[in-house]
Amino acid sequence: MLDIRFSRALQVMLFLAMAADNGAGPLSSAELAHKLNANPSLVRKLLVPLTDEGLVVCVKGRTGGARLGRPTDRITLAEIYRCAVGDKPLFATSPGAEPVCPVTAHAGEYFATLTAEAEEAVLASLGDRTLADGVSELRRLCTDHPRQG
Repeated sequence: MLDIRFSRALQVMLFLAMAADNGAGPLSSAELAHKLNANPSLVRKLLVPLTDEGLVVCVKGRTGGARLGRPTDRITLAEIYRCAVGDKPLFATSPGAEPVCPVTAHAGEYFATLTAEAEEAVLASLGDRTLADGVSELRRLCTDHPRQG
């Protein structure tokens, strides 16, 4: 099963970006959770690394919530990806296989190389895109498909 932390974190960032563009104030974890169809505690967990890296600013209290920590054109999707997945590898091998053949003896090394190459490609692709690009693309999609936006 693929990890959904990046897609969830990116959606949160896009919600915050759209809210900022529309002049709205901070969004609470409950509001974000409702938009994600998720639990507010999940949203708060997603916000922790984003806040730690300065991509999001969170204010506690009744009128608090989350807002972007930087302008959308200064936040790359690669930064959001790194915050969401941390150091968890894109691919992982099954641990503890006995080295009884060339596959089991070298699968870990082989997958480590594949993972490094794939991660490099993912980060290169996401590093060229900003949150502002994402907002622009969403606005274009809303124009092209108004019933869905």
